[in-house]
Amino acid sequence: MKDKIMKINRKIILLSLICSTFIYADNNSNKKTTSLDSITVTANKVEENIKDVPQSITVMDETIIEEKGLKNVIDIINQVPGMYAATDNGTSINFRGLNTSLFTRNNPVVIYINGIPSSNKFDFDPSLANIERVEILRGPQSTLYGKDAIGAVINIITKEDYDYWMGAVNFEFGTDKYNLTKFNINGPLIENKLFWGLNGELERDDGWITNTASNMDDNANRNKKRKLNTYFTFKPTDRLTTKLSISSNKENVYWQDGYVTDTQTALKDIKRDKYDNEVRYDDETFEEYTNNSQSITLKYAFDNFDLTSVSTHKKYETEAEFDGDYTDNPLNRNLMFDYKDTKSLTQEIRLSSSSSDSFKWVTGLYYENEEEKSSFYGMDFGAMRQNIPSVLDNNTYALFGQVMIPFAEDFEFTLGGRYQKIKKKADIDVFMYPKTSSQPNTPIASSKGDKTWTEFIPKVALSYKINDNWSSFISYSKGYLPGGFNFYNNSNNINDALFDPQKSTNYEVGIKGNFGNTNLMLSAFRMDITDIHIYKVEGARWLTDNAKKAISQGIELEATHFLNDNWELNASLGFIDAEYKDYDNGTAKLDGQKIQHTPEYMARIGLAYYGNDGFYGRTDLNFQGETAYFNSDRNIMDKANSYFTANLKLGFKINKWDIYAYGKNLFNEDYIKAYSGAYNLGRVHFGDPRKIGIGFKYSF
Repeated sequence: MKDKIMKINRKIILLSLICSTFIYADNNSNKKTTSLDSITVTANKVEENIKDVPQSITVMDETIIEEKGLKNVIDIINQVPGMYAATDNGTSINFRGLNTSLFTRNNPVVIYINGIPSSNKFDFDPSLANIERVEILRGPQSTLYGKDAIGAVINIITKEDYDYWMGAVNFEFGTDKYNLTKFNINGPLIENKLFWGLNGELERDDGWITNTASNMDDNANRNKKRKLNTYFTFKPTDRLTTKLSISSNKENVYWQDGYVTDTQTALKDIKRDKYDNEVRYDDETFEEYTNNSQSITLKYAFDNFDLTSVSTHKKYETEAEFDGDYTDNPLNRNLMFDYKDTKSLTQEIRLSSSSSDSFKWVTGLYYENEEEKSSFYGMDFGAMRQNIPSVLDNNTYALFGQVMIPFAEDFEFTLGGRYQKIKKKADIDVFMYPKTSSQPNTPIASSKGDKTWTEFIPKVALSYKINDNWSSFISYSKGYLPGGFNFYNNSNNINDALFDPQKSTNYEVGIKGNFGNTNLMLSAFRMDITDIHIYKVEGARWLTDNAKKAISQGIELEATHFLNDNWELNASLGFIDAEYKDYDNGTAKLDGQKIQHTPEYMARIGLAYYGNDGFYGRTDLNFQGETAYFNSDRNIMDKANSYFTANLKLGFKINKWDIYAYGKNLFNEDYIKAYSGAYNLGRVHFGDPRKIGIGFKYSF
C-alpha cells in the first residue's frame, strides 16, 4: 500500500511539473473563443448547426487532431465518450456495449469519408491527411447511413477545393525507431473548373517486444503502413460537381502487442512487465492487409434540391499466418492461416433539400454487393492440415428517407425510416489431409445455403430551442446489425453456421449549448438489445452466436471552457452500465454479467495553451474503468484493471513551420486493452509503454 501511495504521489508531482511547462498566458491575445453556433455539421446529410441536430455529436477539426497527436481513427475513437477501439486481428470497436461482429467482420460503427462507407474491421484505418473535420455521430444511424450503423457513424470530411495551391509535409521520429511521413497537396489545375489533390502517410515502428527464438526477426511486434489517396474534382458549371477518388492502403502487422499466458491466471494479476518484453515463437506471425478503392461522386444542384450519386468499388486482401502454439517447441508446431479476397460495390442515389433554414428532407436508394472468397483458412495440427475454403456473397437493397419539420417557432420534429432487404449466400467446404500432400478433391464436409432478412428501421426525434444559447432533444430509434454465416463450419448443415441479426431499441435525451466561455453537451441513453452478437468457443470452433437479451444505459458528457484567450480546458465522461440479461452459452448462464469489451467508464481531461509568440502546449489525462473479457475455459467474465494514462505535447510555430515534441503514456502505465481466452491459451494485448518523439511540419 505504501508503494502504491508513493507511486500516486510521484504522478501528482509530475503532473504539476507538466502544467508548469505551459509558462505564461497573455490576456491581450486576439484569439477568439468558440461557441457551438459556429460549428456546422452534415450529420443528417444536409448542413446544419450542431445545436440543431437532435443527437449526440463529437466534432474534432484538424487543429484539435494535431494538438492531441491523434494519428489514426483508433486514436480518435478513444477520445469519444462511450467508444473504445483496439487492434486485435483488424480493428475492433465497442460502443455503448455493442461489439464487432466477428464473422461478418463488420463493426457497429461505420466510417464515411466524403460519403463513402466502410465498416469492415480490415478496412478501418483511412488516412487523416487533408482532414477538415471529423464528426462522430453517437447512437444508431441506420436510417440514413445503412445496415451496419447500429452504434454510430464517423463522418470524415476532407478540405474543400480552393482556388489556390496549399499543402503540408510532416515528419515524426520516436521511441522504437518510430517514424512517420505525412503529406498533402491540393489546388486548381484549371481555375474554378478542375481541382486535384494528393495525400499520403508512410509509418513504421520496430515495436517494443523482442523475439528471442533463433533464426527469427528480433522485432516481434513491428509494423508498417502505407496510405495513398488522390482525387480530381471537376466543376463544369456552377450546378454540377463530379469527384473521382482513388485510395491504396497497405498495412503489415507482426505478432501482437502482447503475450500468451494460461487461462487460469486472473486478468488483474497479468502484468506487461512480468514478461520482460520478450517472446519465443518459431513460425512467422503476420497480418498483411491491402485495400484499394475507387469512388465517383456526382452532385447536381437544382433550384430547390440537390441530386447526389455515390458509386464505390473496393477490393481488400488479407494474408495472415499465426504461430498457433505461441512457442518455439519443435514438437508442438501448429500454424494457423487466413487468406481472403473481398470485393464490394455500392451505389447510393440521394435527393436532399438545399435550404437549411426551414423544412429539410433527404431520401434515397442504396445497393451493395460484397463477395468474400476464402481460399486458405484453417490450421495445421501436427502432421495434418485443415482447410476451410468458402465463398460468401451478400446483397443489400434499401430505401431511406428523413424529414426535419420546424413548428411552433422553437421546435423541430424529425421522422425517418429505412426499409432494407439483405440476402446472404454461403458455400463452405472442409478438407482434412496430410500437410505434405495436395488437397483432395472431395471435402469431408460441405454446406451451402442462403438467408434473406427484411427490416424497417425507424427514427423519431424532437428538438426544442430553449433560448439562443441552449437546445435540447429527445429521440427514439431502432438499430440493426445483420446476421450472417460463420465461415468456420465443420458440418453438412449450413444452418449450423447461421446467426441472427442483432437489433436494438434506443432512447436518448440530451441538452447542448454554451454559457459564457463554456460549451456543454450532456446526454443520457438506454438501449434494449435483442439477439446480441457474442463471440463463442464451441468444441474446436470459434464462432459468432446470439445471446437473447442485453441492456445498455448511461450518460455522456463533453465540455470545453476557455479560461481566457490563451488557455482552454476540456473534458469528457462516458459512464456505461451494460450487461447481459439472457445469455446461456450452453455450458454456463451469464445473466447479469457485464458485456465484454465495455469499459465501465471513460474520462478525458485536457489542458491546452496557445501563446501569442508561437509557443503552445497540451496535456491530456485519460481514465478508463474496469473492462470484462470472456474466459471460455473458466466460463466467466474476467475483469481487467482500470487504468490512467497521460499524454503531453509541446511545440513552437514560426511562419510556416511547426516544431514539437510529445510523450504518450508518460507514466508507463501497465494496462490491458484486449483479451481472449480458450484452450488454455490467454491472448493478452497490452497498451503501449511510454513513447516519446519529435516532429516537424511545414505548411504552404
